[in-house]
Amino acid sequence: MKKILKNSFLLASAFVFLLTSCINDLDTLPLNETDATSETAYAEPSSYLNGLSYLYGYWALVSQNDMGSPDIAVADAGQSELTRMYMVLNELSTDSFKIIWGDNYIVPIQYHRWTSADNEAIIAVYTRCMKGITLVNEYLIQTTEEKLKDRDHLGEIATVNQYRAEARFNRALYYYLLLDLFGNPPFALEENIGGELPKQIGREALYTWIEKELLELANNSDMPVKGDVPYPRASKGSVWAVLARMYLNAEVYTGTPQWQKAKEAALNVIGMGYRLHPNYQELFMQDNSTNGATQEFIVGVVYDKDNTQSWGGTTHLVSATLSSDANKAIAQNLGLNGMLNPETWNGYHVADDFIQRFELSGVQWGATSGFGYDRENSDKRAFFYNIGSTREFDNTTTDTGWRCWKFTGLYSDGHTVSDAESNYKFSSIDFPVFRLAEMYLIFAEADARMNGGVVTDPVAKGYINQLRERAGVASKTPATMDLDWLLDERVRELMWEGHRRTDLIRYGYFTSMAFPWTLKGGVMNGKVSLPEHRKVYPIILSDLNANPNLVQNPGY
Repeated sequence: MKKILKNSFLLASAFVFLLTSCINDLDTLPLNETDATSETAYAEPSSYLNGLSYLYGYWALVSQNDMGSPDIAVADAGQSELTRMYMVLNELSTDSFKIIWGDNYIVPIQYHRWTSADNEAIIAVYTRCMKGITLVNEYLIQTTEEKLKDRDHLGEIATVNQYRAEARFNRALYYYLLLDLFGNPPFALEENIGGELPKQIGREALYTWIEKELLELANNSDMPVKGDVPYPRASKGSVWAVLARMYLNAEVYTGTPQWQKAKEAALNVIGMGYRLHPNYQELFMQDNSTNGATQEFIVGVVYDKDNTQSWGGTTHLVSATLSSDANKAIAQNLGLNGMLNPETWNGYHVADDFIQRFELSGVQWGATSGFGYDRENSDKRAFFYNIGSTREFDNTTTDTGWRCWKFTGLYSDGHTVSDAESNYKFSSIDFPVFRLAEMYLIFAEADARMNGGVVTDPVAKGYINQLRERAGVASKTPATMDLDWLLDERVRELMWEGHRRTDLIRYGYFTSMAFPWTLKGGVMNGKVSLPEHRKVYPIILSDLNANPNLVQNPGY
């Protein structure tokens, strides 16, 4: 699939040829006059798979050209990429993630001061999702049976029908992101290509449409089953995974909880043959697409330092986390020569109040060697380092709080990325959007929600125990797994994978003064409440100004 993604760049210009007819209100950049048309792009039957691959790859791609030239109006190409800014909106706005840089999108998100004025993180995620939807709509137009007949490609109908189901899945996933982050985005289908500007249908109606679309893909479509297509292409397991997460948060989106549906959807995924990878650390190594880790991945974003390069993606999660001293010291602690990571952008931190949610042994501040805690006897999902830092986090300096090296330059055989390799500054770690561990956690939380806030189903307890055994902390598992404990377990299992904001909103903690964290609301101790409208981000101004059908989210 990584090789196919490289070829899919050939279809990029054809896809965006009609883009502005649907989303000319977004900050996309001008197209080249030499861009191919859709008809020339689909002259060969192999182009249908290349086109599908481009849809999958759009999470990681920033332009039709190179990794330094974004095709949307965000100044820094790496900061225009969907995966990176999806993670920023969902983690930087919470207790799990701190950035000390001064980029103009950071302070508003970190301190909960964003407005409807331009914020490049908000622009990037909104625009990428809307553009991704339009790319799918165009693909569906160009792959009808009538179009295939006109091109004398009738022999491809069965295959292309499966591709169309996968494309619809990608569209539903983009709409789910918009539902969660923006609440009431524009709603565009194929008829909006070259037609009317899209309108909003409301958050509850969008939820209903996504649910119906996904259920049709799961039950009555050409969507492949697991094993029929290679990773990272989606299957019916991917469809049920999105449904499981959406049902878990249904009360937020619609006002009506759907705990039983969440439990059943998660169980559907669990029964499809995914497996926990036995080594948690290998899930986030440079070779995670080939070391067996993807047996746990249900939906993943592919990165390859030679073919799908990006300064966003997992590159920023590797390069931005460590100082030079920490980079070298962690490598030495692991018995490695040189550096752990290929670059040291030195900007990402974690505050101590968040780290306390992990089960660490022997935490020591002021130590001059080691990791700052007894890593050998701590949760194996903890990848932290505090040597040379102070416990009190200060967002104006580089040596406070903790460093996190969950995503690294390591390969499974123990060697690290070398500057002798081509394109060594880029990461090849695939980013897990959905993985089996989340389904275990959804199943357990849904069970607790239906049983007085405590997990009672022995199957659910068994799933959580599997996660705890892999993490080496099974002996510390409490007899009673309540909702707050499960929330902390989600932190330990899913840190920096884009879940935290959604989780805190579902628990009623995101805006609550009763759940403080460092720099919440721009206050150091975080003992403040946030306005309720902060639970969604605003519709971007360029879209509002260009599309008279749209209204802004309340509070902005």
